[in-house]
Amino acid sequence: MNRELASSGGRRRVGLLAGWGCFPVAVAQTLKRQGCYVCCLGVKDHADPLLAELCDDFAWVGAAKLGRAIRFFRQHGVQEATMGGKFHKTLIYQRWAWLRHLPDLRFLRTFYPHFISGGKDQKDDTLLMAIVDAFAQEGIPFGPVTDYAPELLAKPGHLVGRRLSSPQQRDIQFGWQIAKQMGGLDIGQSVCVKDRAVLAVEAIEGTDACIRRGGTLCGAGGFTVVKVAKPQQDMRFDVPTVGVGTLETMVAAGASVLGIEAGRTLLLDQPKFVAFAARHRIAVVALEDRQPCRRAA
Repeated sequence: MNRELASSGGRRRVGLLAGWGCFPVAVAQTLKRQGCYVCCLGVKDHADPLLAELCDDFAWVGAAKLGRAIRFFRQHGVQEATMGGKFHKTLIYQRWAWLRHLPDLRFLRTFYPHFISGGKDQKDDTLLMAIVDAFAQEGIPFGPVTDYAPELLAKPGHLVGRRLSSPQQRDIQFGWQIAKQMGGLDIGQSVCVKDRAVLAVEAIEGTDACIRRGGTLCGAGGFTVVKVAKPQQDMRFDVPTVGVGTLETMVAAGASVLGIEAGRTLLLDQPKFVAFAARHRIAVVALEDRQPCRRAA
């Protein structure tokens, strides 16, 4: 540990478990600006290779190599960590998935009740909590990513675009209620709505695929996308995130309004996000909810 601290010049060492998307890159950049020594594990077939250049220590890890991930952080003196980015749970259901990913012993011990004995479910929160608990047992607690990069949280207000019509406001209110109920069941965080009818609900496929399905079912376009935090949201993982990529999917699908939850949704690269939305005439609003989010104990 002393050798590791010396090599980092006494800087705060933070571990980053990086999944898919540009969000882990934004987190790494923020940590570096804060003067942290960043030890990053990029999940294979998920993480952006740019992380290898941004972080002080970097290694690729297989999605089922939990023991190796824990050893990497311990060997590099990591005493606190956070995670960011999407983890594609659909990998679990691919043919020959177990042979392709060859889980290590720690992974098998941790997830035996979920995948083999059937004693526990495979909901997102359940699986991600199992990962967080496994690291905590080895003295590496995971903190909410918003503690490290609070400036990424969307602030309340009308962020961009024309004022919403009364039907659009009603669609957001309607979609909000549906999305909160789906989140409470740990199914998904996003819905697509048109004239207070549900077009699509996010599940294992993710937000972008949900939006594309909504566009397929609403050829006339002009529908609304609502993305919120779960009522029981643990801010250490699976925090709702939007960025330019979300807007690009909306444009392609024909959506015209995006409603997100202020204070609990991560908004990536806001200047580019706002410019893109304005250019493509997408209205974006961030609303507040009275339900407090759950934090790590």
